[in-house]
Amino acid sequence: MSFTKIDHYEKEYVDHHHDSALSVTEGVADQPIVNPYFVRKKKHRLSTEEYVKGILEGNITTLSQAITLIESSNPDHYAQAQEIIERCLPHAGRSVRIGITGVPGAGKSTFIEAIGNMVTSLRHKLAVLAIDPSSERSGGSILGDKTRMESISANPDVFIRPSPSAGSLGGVARKTRETIVLCEAAGFDVIFIETVGVGQSETAVHSMVDLFMLLQISGAGDELQGIKRGIMEMADLMVITKADGENIHKAELAKTQFQSALQLFPLPESEWRPRVYTCSAVSGAGLEEVWKGVEEFLDHTQGNGFFRHNRNRQNKYWMYETIDETLKNSFYRDPRIEAEISVLEGQVLDDKISSFIAAKRLLDLYFGGKAE
Repeated sequence: MSFTKIDHYEKEYVDHHHDSALSVTEGVADQPIVNPYFVRKKKHRLSTEEYVKGILEGNITTLSQAITLIESSNPDHYAQAQEIIERCLPHAGRSVRIGITGVPGAGKSTFIEAIGNMVTSLRHKLAVLAIDPSSERSGGSILGDKTRMESISANPDVFIRPSPSAGSLGGVARKTRETIVLCEAAGFDVIFIETVGVGQSETAVHSMVDLFMLLQISGAGDELQGIKRGIMEMADLMVITKADGENIHKAELAKTQFQSALQLFPLPESEWRPRVYTCSAVSGAGLEEVWKGVEEFLDHTQGNGFFRHNRNRQNKYWMYETIDETLKNSFYRDPRIEAEISVLEGQVLDDKISSFIAAKRLLDLYFGGKAE
């Protein structure tokens, strides 16, 4: 920005004394912000064949682009995304899906980083789908989980994909299940789904994983807290984190309390009695025992047939979820609905009609008759 000459009482003095410190040198003219010779090249859009080929070859860049396409809310991307998923399905399903959740501050990312290093040392390929909470005000997410997992982010056997929750309930993102399919097709045989910090009722992740792991911290509750319904009774493994230093005794006490509380639950359909472990992601203590517990759970459920039964039940559940989502999107994109919804919304705000009547009229309009 160019400077102007001094325009106050010192001006007369400066005009006669050019060596004065008050003298200001004229600046240069403003330079263009953008290079006038720059030409933006149109990015090559991959075909469905190129997407599928790259995914099956384990190309991380192509996998990331395909996930972005699936997560897109652009209607133009929907058809291609569905075709990619359909063509990857025959190559999916050969992994262990583990949901990892817990209270905020339980150290989920640190735990995943520590146990992830151990998992890859056992010659597994690990995909981490980290769900970050979106702001209710701005709609944005920090997506900082990959930064937290510094030691495994550069590991060629690890793929980390942070995604915003974008208003989805249950601690997962809108397209997490489709992302799992693509990661499995790319050759990842262990999938971690790290949810947002959850409360008692956020349990949607349970409907897409083989094993549900709940991280707890010592001092976060007693036996009464442990027997509350909701997320506690869905856990297959419970891990008390940060069991190091002066906190070891508190962690062992919490382990005993939760073990006692879990005995009060009826035996789940898997016939697996949930277990409680303690571990330290910093020192590595207890991590081997936790992973051994994972392997014992998988052996148990695969042996009694529950593993396949659970997968089939989840597939049925997500069939209906897909129907619900497709109908919802089709409803709001209908030109008739778009033209009428703002009018009825205004009448609701002015208390001219009830919200129930407004919804009924929109549904009648959409279905071309009386909506039941």
